[in-house]
Amino acid sequence: MEQKQRETGRESLVFAVNGQRFEVSSRLDPSTTLLEFLRTRTSFKSVKLGCGEGGCGACIALLSKYDPVRDQVEDFTVSSCLTLLCSVNGCSVSTSEGLGNSKDGFHPIHQRFSGFHASQCGFCTPGMCVSLFGALVKAGKNDQREPSPGFSKLTVVEAEKAISGNLCRCTGYRPIADACKSFAADVDIEDLGLNSFWKKEESREAKMSRLPLYDHNHEICTFPEFLKREIKSSLLLDSERYSWCTPATVEELQSLLKSIDADCKTRMKLVLSSIRRDEEGIEIGAAVTISKTIEALKEENNSEFNSECKIVFKRIALHMEKIASEFVRNTGSVGGNLVMAQRKHFPSDIATILLAAGAFVHILTGTLHEKLTLDEFLERPPLDSKSVLLNIKIPNYAASKNISSEMDSKLLFETYRAAPRPLGHALPYLNAPFLSEVSCLKSFGSAVLNKCRVVFGAYGTKHAIRAKDVENFLSGKILTIGVVYEAVKLVKANVVPEDGTPSPAYRSSLAAGYLFDFLYPLIGINSKISGVWSDEYCNTSLFKDAKIKQKYSQLDHVQLPTLLSSSKQVLELNNDHHPVGQPTKKVGAALQASGEAVFVDDIPSPTNCLHGAFIYSMKPYARVKHIKFKSKLLPDGVSGLISVRDIPKGGENRGCTTMFGTESLFADELTQYAGERLAFVVADTQKHADIASNLVEVDYDIENLEPPLLTVEEAIKRSSLLEVPLLLYPKQVGDISKGLAEADHKILSAEIKLGSQYHFYMETQTALALPYENNCMVVYSSTQCPEYAHVTIAKCLGIPEHNVRVITRRVGGGFGGKAMKAIPSTRFSVYFSLMIDLPFHFSVINRAQVSRPVRTYLNRKTDMIMAGGRHPMEITYNVGFKSNGKVTALQLDILINAGISFDRSPLMPKTILIGLKKYDWGALSFDIKVCKTNHSSKTAMRAPGEVQGSYIAEAVIEHVASTLSMDVDSVRNINFHRYESLKLFYDVASGDSVEFTLISIWNKLAESSSFKQRVEIIKEFNRCKVWKKRGISRVPIVHQVFVGPTPGKVSILSDGSVVVEVGGIELGQGLWTKVKQMAAFALSSIKCDGVENLLDKVRVLQADTLSLTQGGMTAGSTTSESSCESVRLFCAVLVERLAPLKETLQGQMGSVTWDALICKAYMESLNLSASSRYIPDFTSMHYLNYGAAVSEVEVNLLTGETTILRSDIIYDCGQSLNPAVDLGQIEGAFVQGIGFFMLEEYTTNSDGLVVADSTWTYKVPTIDTIPKQFNVEIHNSGHHQKRVLSSKASVEPPLLLAASVHCATRAAIRDARQQLHSWVCMDESYSTFNLEVPATMPKVKELCGLDNVERYLGWKMGRK
Repeated sequence: MEQKQRETGRESLVFAVNGQRFEVSSRLDPSTTLLEFLRTRTSFKSVKLGCGEGGCGACIALLSKYDPVRDQVEDFTVSSCLTLLCSVNGCSVSTSEGLGNSKDGFHPIHQRFSGFHASQCGFCTPGMCVSLFGALVKAGKNDQREPSPGFSKLTVVEAEKAISGNLCRCTGYRPIADACKSFAADVDIEDLGLNSFWKKEESREAKMSRLPLYDHNHEICTFPEFLKREIKSSLLLDSERYSWCTPATVEELQSLLKSIDADCKTRMKLVLSSIRRDEEGIEIGAAVTISKTIEALKEENNSEFNSECKIVFKRIALHMEKIASEFVRNTGSVGGNLVMAQRKHFPSDIATILLAAGAFVHILTGTLHEKLTLDEFLERPPLDSKSVLLNIKIPNYAASKNISSEMDSKLLFETYRAAPRPLGHALPYLNAPFLSEVSCLKSFGSAVLNKCRVVFGAYGTKHAIRAKDVENFLSGKILTIGVVYEAVKLVKANVVPEDGTPSPAYRSSLAAGYLFDFLYPLIGINSKISGVWSDEYCNTSLFKDAKIKQKYSQLDHVQLPTLLSSSKQVLELNNDHHPVGQPTKKVGAALQASGEAVFVDDIPSPTNCLHGAFIYSMKPYARVKHIKFKSKLLPDGVSGLISVRDIPKGGENRGCTTMFGTESLFADELTQYAGERLAFVVADTQKHADIASNLVEVDYDIENLEPPLLTVEEAIKRSSLLEVPLLLYPKQVGDISKGLAEADHKILSAEIKLGSQYHFYMETQTALALPYENNCMVVYSSTQCPEYAHVTIAKCLGIPEHNVRVITRRVGGGFGGKAMKAIPSTRFSVYFSLMIDLPFHFSVINRAQVSRPVRTYLNRKTDMIMAGGRHPMEITYNVGFKSNGKVTALQLDILINAGISFDRSPLMPKTILIGLKKYDWGALSFDIKVCKTNHSSKTAMRAPGEVQGSYIAEAVIEHVASTLSMDVDSVRNINFHRYESLKLFYDVASGDSVEFTLISIWNKLAESSSFKQRVEIIKEFNRCKVWKKRGISRVPIVHQVFVGPTPGKVSILSDGSVVVEVGGIELGQGLWTKVKQMAAFALSSIKCDGVENLLDKVRVLQADTLSLTQGGMTAGSTTSESSCESVRLFCAVLVERLAPLKETLQGQMGSVTWDALICKAYMESLNLSASSRYIPDFTSMHYLNYGAAVSEVEVNLLTGETTILRSDIIYDCGQSLNPAVDLGQIEGAFVQGIGFFMLEEYTTNSDGLVVADSTWTYKVPTIDTIPKQFNVEIHNSGHHQKRVLSSKASVEPPLLLAASVHCATRAAIRDARQQLHSWVCMDESYSTFNLEVPATMPKVKELCGLDNVERYLGWKMGRK
């Protein structure tokens, strides 16, 4: 694609979408993506914009290409946000709506996703469905035997891997995996989890018959016949500023390049898309996709190559499968990857592994052909405008034979990769391939390295490098421990990341560890270091030892055998209040799967609609002198900038408002933090607005200003604190001086640091504002609190509130990021906290300025920079304890980084203590300061404060146990609350003694998880294994929730159908589903014929602030139950009104149907609508939730990678209103907690600007990072009279249980450090250490020993 001005002939693009023909004019901007076209020019909205960079899978579509020569259709998934529309000319596109829909019938994929409860907010679900569909289509074309009816040719592994590149923030992936596995030919139906198709006790045959039928022989046609007739071989698309060309041959490309001036900076570099094989190797055209390359390298019929060469090719292919995700590999080319590595210093895996394989590249410049080694290509300057990368040649390697009678040679090739996610979809910390020719010296039984290639890449250098010093040292050497030791030291000297590279020492350590892992198994026949080599490697005298052969036996070990080994769900259904208590499918789940569920950005843009994008500050504290566009090349349609000066007369510069204070909408003269809103760009499309926002220049001035406050320590020094009202500050417990005096031991001034976490809702902040008559407007917003949005909009504009109407139908994930969490406290005061979705503020202001509809949809980077996230904090504590582990006193100093304004931060001390008080500390004293800093305001995120407090408690317990050299589980036990201490710490929230179920849960979990037996097994495992250690931990939670007031309205229509409105918002937590069940149950108490089908007659309406006022805020885990209770009360009112009429009709007719009763009620003008506001009484406002979890992990001591082998959870839901919904919340919260404790680093630069601002740099859990065995039991704790039908909350508390994973990791590290200590005496205690949160690979590896390989080798040499 190139920028230029010239006239040429024009042709149209012709393609199909879901069987419909589309023809697009050549005036199209070639930078238009398939996603942009589908969402703005068609009615197909199932492809969602989640990240815009191919990192989340929300926008996946199936692309089908027709080959007229072979008369075959090729189908593959693509990321439509990265796929240019011009590239789909002559192709067919299938989206989730095209697979099936509510009009034509849902596809079995949609039905199974719905039936397996695999959709919560639903924003990611269409992309998941298309990913699975692509795998089904691909598998259907292979030569495997026909599967059983209802199943596909997919294997379980393939089914799970199908969605390994898709992100979901709600479900925890387990139900999604089950839905996918239900299509697999080799699935064990008994292994599939909770679903709505069958009951657990039914036979296998019955279960299989109840699955929605899938017939792979009658799958939908992905390529319509009419399009085959319109296939064209070439395309030239030209507009005034851009052109898109698709030359079919090298000659056409050369002709094209000759016609272009050298200074035009054309970016066209790739040409050949063929694959050729000859006796010299495999030649891969530069334009061949990575996926096609993988297929070619794995082909079994490569008869030109010997077995050793095939192994090299397979290794390369297996490594490539860990690059990006399949839908990116399907369009990304090998040549493009290499050019990025050369031109942009991209950390390319492909460049690294091909460098080790000795690959060559073929470059054409004019008529000059050049064949370069990959080393030479990477070292030379970037290709100029006339040069073309034609192909890459991977040579046919073969080891030398018959070197001497003493030698038997084999070729060994291995690749390594360390990344946050095992299956890829993440840039590596380092990758390392090694190619060597190894001979066995028969007389000594020793291995000799005849020659080798040692390559490292992606570790913080411009490109992959060969460690030639290491190669030269190793070549010809007989492998001994001493040789390996020296080689490892050489590697560390050679692999030195550039300045500014994160975790440089870790990356160097990885390089040393990988070389050790490659070489050490070759030292003698008694080596017991594990490795992974293929069968062909074992058929040699190098591997005569049976144990070694077994260790090197399976090539497939490079791939995980399966992502989830198993899962189990245990629950007890409650039939007392049918259909309440039943695992009913989520309302609208099938619509979400098909993509028909409407989110805010799916609403078609009205005529003349404008779009907006933010300009935010890059400085933390500076004067803003001016804001202007820095380029005259603005996109067409940009209307201009809006800032604080443009707020309407009478309006207020009001952004987020709470009773504690107000955050400004725009920065005024001074910007207070990096990421603060400075201005807003308005344009005719979102794309143009986003482009224009990047062309803005802001002039800052910091003269005579104090330095910004960027740490809590600086805030304390300058007394920059936010006031916490006394009524919100928690009370101390007991006498701290007495408690410390009673202690046998004390730990003083111990420190903990906890970072932030980004919500990563799949749908970013979005809104649409529509002007209406008489100075009114309607706002569609993705918000958790429409009421407060309503109020703030009116105040911003200076208009009456009745002129504003805010509508919210569904939200694509919130987790507190789309609302300010409110925790009212009756008897003291009621505090409402407010956080408005930023987009609609600007939409409103734009509307006031131009009287046109305005919408905005934040791009992921802007959303991440402005979101605020979870509160970071620093904790210092003193703890006193007895010799038996019983804590007598805990004293804490906590510094909370609140950012620039109040938001909900004054509530944090209270919520931290809620989680912290789960143990009986004897006496508890604390000094909590909320620090005002020049950072973005921190806000609520799922279990805000509680998760930090609960973790602090575990860290203290772990510290006490390590100090006493006691088993940590016994220390937890001795510090458990009894009911008397529970009342002391939690006061009225503790409830009755019968409700205190934690001890019974704790003991039950020990039995169901075989905890004690596994502890002993792990001890033996760790004793036997050198480079892998396991850990296990059991963690309890006590979580206090608040039930707030909620309005509701129930109306019965003339045909007997029912409409319900509630204050709560559907965020994916199943609120509508529970409300619908409650309405059906409550109305059924009229006891007339037909009420058993009421569930299908109930519809829950979207939130509308002029229809139902005082809606409050959906937050705190309890909005579902309070909404249900409001509906139950109002249904009771309607039943009371209907009862006399029913008695009369029953006397006349004998029996009465529901429809007849309602018809008669309408005839008699009976009021069939009831609305009010449910206000819980004081005794039922607060209560405690209990749960416990056991997690087992395995840590790789060479890399720091932590694999969660198993997690068992028991959680008390009381009498669950819907076990399927609550199960999904438990699993989803737990996995989100895994992200906080193990993966997610929400980092900033030195100015406080978020730099983890994309899917490239911020890693949420994926299906390959969750527990391999995931067991959840919903504990039925009997009747709780003060609860809503005896139910309890499930949304936030289970997140705290993920600390069990962190604690288990700590246990594994402790054993690793004990082993390290046995090799070389450590300076510090091996049992007392601080494992940071999150416990990422570099942090884990550092604690296990960055030099553990050298220490081990030194120890081994010292023993000889």
